Amino acid sequence: MKTFRNILAIACISVAMIACKDDKTPEVKTIDTEETAINTNAAKKLDPNATYAKAEFGIEGMTCAMGCAKTIEKKIAKMDGVKSAKVDFEKELAMVEYDEAMVTPNSLEEAVAKAGDTYKVKDMKTVESFSSEKHECNADCDKEACAKMTAAEKAACKKDCKMACCEMKA
Repeated sequence: MKTFRNILAIACISVAMIACKDDKTPEVKTIDTEETAINTNAAKKLDPNATYAKAEFGIEGMTCAMGCAKTIEKKIAKMDGVKSAKVDFEKELAMVEYDEAMVTPNSLEEAVAKAGDTYKVKDMKTVESFSSEKHECNADCDKEACAKMTAAEKAACKKDCKMACCEMKA
């Protein structure tokens, strides 16, 4: 048994000495590749004359912020014609700004489905501004105007406004 241990120790020391290099500079290898094969994430070409729409929709089935929400956000953001995409895990809400000529609500829904089998889109709607953006109160803010506001608009307005109509509960 002792002989076996000695042979094993000598073998380990020999391998360590043979494997170690005296040269401390890293070895650099250059590999030629075809430029067409390289996928560089070039900046998206957005049409400045395009008509951009904003859509908000809920996403069911997310279990975490880093895995689920970020995966869906990246998948949507990579679509041609998408100007911006934000997925809020806590609110289970996606906010997407897109070129109406290139992207449809159905294609957004398909992108979410491709990100994972468990994700389902709910309550998709086009909006003038996202619910997390700051809203300006109108000078003609009155009870009639508040009656026409949705609960989300009242909640968003209440955060930024001190006027009477915005202080009303949603």
